[in-house]
Amino acid sequence: MSEKEIAEVSEAAIAVHWQEEGYFHPSAKFIAQANMTDANIYNRFSLDNFPECFKEYADLLSWYKYWETTLDTSDAPCWKWFVGGKINASYNCVDRHLAQHKNKAAIIWVPEPEEEPHVALTYQELYVRVNEMAALLQDAAKLKTGDRVTIHMPMVPELPITMLACARLGVIHSVVFGGFSGRACGERAADSGSRVLITMDGYYRNGGMINHKEKADTAVSVAASEGQTVDTVLVWQRYQGKYMAEENPMVEGRDHFVYDLLKQYRGKRVDPVQLPAEAPLFLMYTSGTTGRPKGCQHSTGGYLAYAAGTSKLVQDIHPNDVYWCMADIGWITGHSYIVYGPLALGATSVMYEGVPGFPDAGRAWRIAEQLDVNIFHTAPTTVRMLRKAGPDEPAKYNYHFKHMTTVGEPIEPEVWRWYHEVVGKGEAVIVDTWWQTETGGFLCSTMPALHPMKPGSAGPAMPGIHPAILDENGDPIKSGAGVAGNIVIQNPWPGAFQTIWGNRDRYVSTYYAKYCKNPDSKDWRDWPYFPGDAAVQAPDGYFRILGRVDDVINVAGHRLGTKELESAAMVVQEVAEAAVVPLADELRGKVPDMYVALKPGIEPSEAIRQQIIHAIETEIGKIARPRNVYIVPDMPKTRSGKIMRRVLASISNRADVGDVTTLANPEIVEEVRRMVQGDDDSAFYG
Repeated sequence: MSEKEIAEVSEAAIAVHWQEEGYFHPSAKFIAQANMTDANIYNRFSLDNFPECFKEYADLLSWYKYWETTLDTSDAPCWKWFVGGKINASYNCVDRHLAQHKNKAAIIWVPEPEEEPHVALTYQELYVRVNEMAALLQDAAKLKTGDRVTIHMPMVPELPITMLACARLGVIHSVVFGGFSGRACGERAADSGSRVLITMDGYYRNGGMINHKEKADTAVSVAASEGQTVDTVLVWQRYQGKYMAEENPMVEGRDHFVYDLLKQYRGKRVDPVQLPAEAPLFLMYTSGTTGRPKGCQHSTGGYLAYAAGTSKLVQDIHPNDVYWCMADIGWITGHSYIVYGPLALGATSVMYEGVPGFPDAGRAWRIAEQLDVNIFHTAPTTVRMLRKAGPDEPAKYNYHFKHMTTVGEPIEPEVWRWYHEVVGKGEAVIVDTWWQTETGGFLCSTMPALHPMKPGSAGPAMPGIHPAILDENGDPIKSGAGVAGNIVIQNPWPGAFQTIWGNRDRYVSTYYAKYCKNPDSKDWRDWPYFPGDAAVQAPDGYFRILGRVDDVINVAGHRLGTKELESAAMVVQEVAEAAVVPLADELRGKVPDMYVALKPGIEPSEAIRQQIIHAIETEIGKIARPRNVYIVPDMPKTRSGKIMRRVLASISNRADVGDVTTLANPEIVEEVRRMVQGDDDSAFYG
């Protein structure tokens, strides 16, 4: 697109300059074994067949009682799915597999220390442990259906055991990412009204034993300061019989070792509670450096149907596959695509305790080789990290993936090609999925045996998902127009969250008010869902997600997607990571500020800085030239590896960076701040 053409894009839309990439096709071998090879599925899930089409997903589950109403819109936009139906998620993920698969591995757990053996938990063993834990929660912790429990645990098998025990009783679980601080945990416990906190004494990360119990003590204090009493803290032990957090003694009367209590419940069986389909299954809190976290409330029947359906069709999970999702269960990806989706299908799901690069860049590929993993699921952040740390490592190991997923953020075409050619060895299909915590499951993705892959594009909408791209005024932007806008979903779907816990007004104002046609309407057509992302649709119908609308930079009336600028910088071979943030400018409103981290062993230089600027001007145009290009030693990141662009934006604009204590590397924030704000100019070029 020329600069003249860019100038003609209205301020209500977003300029797009990315070139469309070529197609990569799935192999005949993959297509022959795929779960979904019938293109007619898109007709079955057309708006003409909505909402009854989602019966196809719900029929993957076992119901105590069939539903009477597929979609209830009486409290729009708080949708209720499969109303009248009775179901239990724990039964669907465990009990119903025993007749045929009780001795099959449900979960294979890989500890971070390589000298420790892998732990394979069969469906029968999972059934026993879930029942015994449910008995404990019911009796010792006095929990009942509808109560909330906060779970703050690392990636250990006891985490899904605890979740499924809660689900068995109809207790609503709120899992807090293990890397979050005690304060973050306490705030979430208070918001959800949890009086029981389930935690662990310690776990391994990057070769060291982390004291996790100290966070529980902080969480209880923080919850109390916000008016919520946590009277019971259940502590799992990393090593049964040992306590790894001696500096944080157990509090008598409040704290209890789970393994000690479980002795009383050996052999106990607890009947799954037959729950209404719309009963809440869990809360999942979104997070950030500013603002109160939002407790996204997900249902039992609708959510589980959507997680199971998308796992089967998009992840292509078969009973004999070994499936490894590298996400943390503390995020929605882990809920949907480690626990509930795969286990509902009777799959074998791999869990790994530690970081993918410990003790070296080959660890992930050794695990894949040892367990014969054939479906691999991770985030672009992890792909970039593995590419940066060991670009040639995958070729050293004897594994073969049939299928790979990328999830959580857009992936740059350059990184996608490495993922395909090096990690996938040119054999694996890739699905580049787009969705969110709030949506419960995938919204856009190629169907792996039906569509070719296109680097950087999520693909078409999922069956039964009907997006549109609207400008700021609510006017539609046509497919192939070369202009981006705000992506919306025109219809409800079963995986969508029901509300924000305790704050319906915030739910409506954040996700539905922007494009609502009639706030008094009970008609779903009047309530498009606005996820807050910008996107463009190519002539072939594929969607390309440009990032958060909040991340769009309005430069002199031209709205530029930050992801596009970052992708242009990644063309420079020396660049490992790139992040673009808006910098306030008196003349132009906002201009891009760019941060880049280089691959190991490469020294920052003015020549590299000029290459990056040239790449952006070549790929996009001079309108996108960044004000500064900062070459930094590392980016501030969450414990899951996502770059915290909001922190970088605060640094660029000399604003308060907010709470950075939950970051994986909070020390880098001050280092980057000194570099950018002039105290230290030794390691970057601005």
